[in-house]
Amino acid sequence: HSGEYRGNWSPYIPRNVILKYSKAGELVLDYFCGAGTTAVEAKLLGRRCTAFDIHDKAIELAKKNIDFKVPIEKPLFPKIYEPELFVGDARNLFFLERNSVDLICAHPPYANIIHYTEHKEGDLSYFDTEHFLKEMEKVARESYRVLKPGRQCAILIGDMRRHKHVVPLGFKLINVYLDAGFKLKELVIKRQHNCKTTGFWYANSIKFNFLLLAHEYLPIFEKPITESGMVKEQPAAYGLVQPLLTRPHLKRKLEELETATVWIFPEDEFENLLNKNVVERYRDGKLYRTINLVSGSEKLAEISYPHLRGKLNLLFIKSLCLNNKDISVSDVSAYLKQLKENISTESQLIKEGGYCVIQTKDVRIGNYIEPLAKYIVDSVEPKDFSLKEIVVITIENHKDKFAENSSGLQIAHQYLLVYKKIVAGGASHE
Repeated sequence: HSGEYRGNWSPYIPRNVILKYSKAGELVLDYFCGAGTTAVEAKLLGRRCTAFDIHDKAIELAKKNIDFKVPIEKPLFPKIYEPELFVGDARNLFFLERNSVDLICAHPPYANIIHYTEHKEGDLSYFDTEHFLKEMEKVARESYRVLKPGRQCAILIGDMRRHKHVVPLGFKLINVYLDAGFKLKELVIKRQHNCKTTGFWYANSIKFNFLLLAHEYLPIFEKPITESGMVKEQPAAYGLVQPLLTRPHLKRKLEELETATVWIFPEDEFENLLNKNVVERYRDGKLYRTINLVSGSEKLAEISYPHLRGKLNLLFIKSLCLNNKDISVSDVSAYLKQLKENISTESQLIKEGGYCVIQTKDVRIGNYIEPLAKYIVDSVEPKDFSLKEIVVITIENHKDKFAENSSGLQIAHQYLLVYKKIVAGGASHE
């Protein structure tokens, strides 16, 4: 609605969140309101809205933006409510009672990437990553207190880059809200448009081997109706997870590699283009290895390759076992255990400066998402490696085939977690 404020988010995001997770007349809260995008959408959609920001200049701008009349010739909603705007601190919602808010919809700063005030007390955009997350713990706890049970909290957050390596701020903030008691209802990926690199940036992406950050995360958290909210344990649906050595057939070299962190391929060329982009960007030589984690009832014999120790340029691990329809908590545990074992063994074959790329995806168990990519980043990082990229991959013009029978949104994306082996002496960066 306004280009005057750097921290704006697209009105399509709060609009869709408000329409899906609230009803007319219900209360929407935005505690990082900036120029008032959420407040404007709430007013247009017939919702009550309490919106505030630590930045008084932002509130001045937000008040201007909500100063309009909604056409009443053909009202879409029975009543229009004027949003309540004021300067406030997201860490302290003392003015709101417990279980009083129907929906939280907010876009916090991404730690200290952009400063929004002149170093005002309480401005979280001046905190480094560690301190930002510590302060966001207070925000998450207050969010949990004021939100009604069974209702949702939507937070838009993105990753950062430091020394040519990604800082997984999105996954770290998801942890903060989960630790406060929330469950993960959905994990939506927002693609940033106009992020395709050309000319100078394409050449540098190849030369320095980095990808332009082109996605953000929109986790939809839910306050469980009961405090337990646990999924009942199910027996493993597909037995053991086991590694299967493969070598994808690469027909010809690509004319142009992907240079951003969102890769979208046609369905009939998806695997071929995926394999080519991974192998051609991260192989840097002839020696590479691909392992498929598949499901099976019998353990395959382990094969040792001591002659390859420290010689592989690339280890590419794919997770075919996650394509099964019915996945249980036990299956997730078995998958993570097998993945960790394989990484521990196979990563020793990778030379210094080489790469380990893990293809994985989130899964839904019951009503909630199990964010497997986040779990891997949290606990399965290879020894002597650092996280270089988080890539989102999906099929072009993906159609939701199971929406009618699903308890939530269909998971249409996968991830590539790209790790680089640290060079002797601790120099993990180029």
